[in-house]
Amino acid sequence: MTSGAEKIENMLAQKRVKLHFFEPSQRTIWTVVGFGKEHWVDPDSQYCSCPGFHFGYLNGKKGCYHLDSLRFALRENKFEKISFSDDEYAGFISSLISDLYN
Repeated sequence: MTSGAEKIENMLAQKRVKLHFFEPSQRTIWTVVGFGKEHWVDPDSQYCSCPGFHFGYLNGKKGCYHLDSLRFALRENKFEKISFSDDEYAGFISSLISDLYN
């Protein structure tokens, strides 16, 4: 069984933490590709779209391994930055929301 630290290291090594950067507005969206699905994460509000975050939150937990992976990625500067045009923003958001329900 993989420990939490090993899981996070694997996430960083496989470049599963992604910064989506839109130009020229400089809007950003963070995602973490989990083992099976991509999740939206917001480091400012400490939010993740994964079910584990929501169920954990109901049980008094704070966070999930996606948020932990993002924190490590930011600290170690180990994330993939993907640039987009602002024209692609609406489609990206639509796709991200659609993925939440599939």
